[in-house]
Amino acid sequence: MGRGKIVIRRIDNSTSRQVTFSKRRNGLLKKAKELAILCDADVGVVIFSSTGKLHEFSSTSMKSVIARYRRSKDEQQLTNPTSDIKFWQREATMLKQQLQNLQESHRHMMGEELSGLSVRDLQGLENQLEMSLQGIRVKKDQLLVNEVEELKQKGNFIHQQNMELHDKINRVREENMGLYKQVYPTRDVDAANKNVTSALRITEDPHAPIQLQLSMPQQHNATEARMQSTNLSL
Repeated sequence: MGRGKIVIRRIDNSTSRQVTFSKRRNGLLKKAKELAILCDADVGVVIFSSTGKLHEFSSTSMKSVIARYRRSKDEQQLTNPTSDIKFWQREATMLKQQLQNLQESHRHMMGEELSGLSVRDLQGLENQLEMSLQGIRVKKDQLLVNEVEELKQKGNFIHQQNMELHDKINRVREENMGLYKQVYPTRDVDAANKNVTSALRITEDPHAPIQLQLSMPQQHNATEARMQSTNLSL
């Protein structure tokens, strides 16, 4: 006589149920191993008993099997329009929740709605603010140092330009003194230097403001001499 058909339902007797679980679990894991070897299949089996104990088998690695399973499910969802809509709905819900969390964190950072926070939450928020302030101070100090270095470079450049202008003015003064000697060869050299200096006032300090003043030496005396010679001729 053959075996009778077994009704598939929950076994009420706990001992019989545990014995059946052990036998069928071992048979299932054995069949999974044989399937992986005979058919070169990537097999993963995960079993949780009624007491919460985990039993598993994988032909390669359980993590790789689960990752492959998730990729396959995502691909199936993308090819299915209904699943695609559900996928984007879940994404929108997750983004909305993330936005709410960020807004709540921002309000806490601004010192608002702190009544519902515990002491540990407040300490964590205080630590975050201290770290943020430290980063801001470091950035501020770096910007100030960069500005000081830039101002130093500009000051050195302006100082160099002032020195060059000072040298040019000295050369112009020497040229003017030479021209003055050529125009008035019989005059005293000290007087010539004094006239040229009064005509072109130059300070020795290259940082001081430069003042130029033009003069017409001996012009009034020459006009009077011509008038006298005219009167004598008449």
